[in-house]
Amino acid sequence: MASHLVLIPSYNTGPKLIATVREARIYWDDVWVVIDGSTDGSEVEVEQLAANDPGLRVLIQPRNAGKGAAIFAGLMAAQASGFTHVLTMDADGQHPAAAIREFMAISQRNPHAVILGLPVFDDSAPRLRVVGRRVSNWWANLETLWLGIHDSLCGFRVYPIADLLAVMKQTRWMRRFDFDPEAAVRLCWRGLRPINHPAPIRYFRPDEGGVSHFNYLRDNCLLAGMHSRLLFGALLRLPYLIWLLVKSFRR
Repeated sequence: MASHLVLIPSYNTGPKLIATVREARIYWDDVWVVIDGSTDGSEVEVEQLAANDPGLRVLIQPRNAGKGAAIFAGLMAAQASGFTHVLTMDADGQHPAAAIREFMAISQRNPHAVILGLPVFDDSAPRLRVVGRRVSNWWANLETLWLGIHDSLCGFRVYPIADLLAVMKQTRWMRRFDFDPEAAVRLCWRGLRPINHPAPIRYFRPDEGGVSHFNYLRDNCLLAGMHSRLLFGALLRLPYLIWLLVKSFRR
């Protein structure tokens, strides 16, 4: 039985969703899409595609609850179906489907690690977004004593399902835009080794079908609150984090 699954959360992604799904299916047999309460009808074509494709499954969430909540629903269903790992990727075409097999292979060789995408940006990347993520990266590394999170915000990752579900069940957070950085930090706290691997990232303009739901004020406030919570949590775990750091040097 297959152990690894591609999981794609989607909210009002438009035509990019079907293009992303088709490309992911080229590179992997099991691809699931979680429709997070979309209202743009973007799920219709994917459901039609899934009707004739046994490797594609579509899960429909009745209301928009956030990226992390969509991934949580997908994780629960994937675990119930016997999968042990998921590769998460965005539905808007930013993430490289061609890298799926490479990331999956790394995970299969390192099943107890979390495989983190390390973005390689081209000229399409908004300068403000690129600079802003450096702030989140610095805080994430402070909260883990620099255990190895090279990028805290990239959503192209492979997670062990059981570990990710365990940390998500312990908190009411990690359900919206705060999912990616908090998942990386909490999995490091859990003792999982982060493995960083390059992934080319492309931002599409609106006239190219690009869709972004990022809100600079709302989501940056969410990230600021998240890092405040995680810093406090890191202080409580400081002796354990020091032990993990020493252990990593001994490998």
